[in-house]
Amino acid sequence: MNLERVSNEEKLRLCRKYYWGGFLLLPFLWLVNVVWFFRAAFLAPPFGEQPHIKRYVLRSALGAGLWGLGLGLWVGLFQTRRGQWGALGDALSFTQPMGEP
Repeated sequence: MNLERVSNEEKLRLCRKYYWGGFLLLPFLWLVNVVWFFRAAFLAPPFGEQPHIKRYVLRSALGAGLWGLGLGLWVGLFQTRRGQWGALGDALSFTQPMGEP
């Protein structure tokens, strides 16, 4: 989609949809929102809907960053401590490792 051909009202509507869609456990939509609307929010000449778009872009960036941080922490914790968790660690594993932890 070429955002240069879309009206400012439509940009705001689409930005808002991606922002709220991120709360449906789809944090990738927040990342898409930041990438697509960064130019309209911060680099374009001022227009009426820009403050709202800027707010959605900043909140989307914060949400995507927090999800990324949480995912990274979970992966690190799981990789380093799965063996200590015993049966729970094995139940959470996609593959069952053989041998001693």
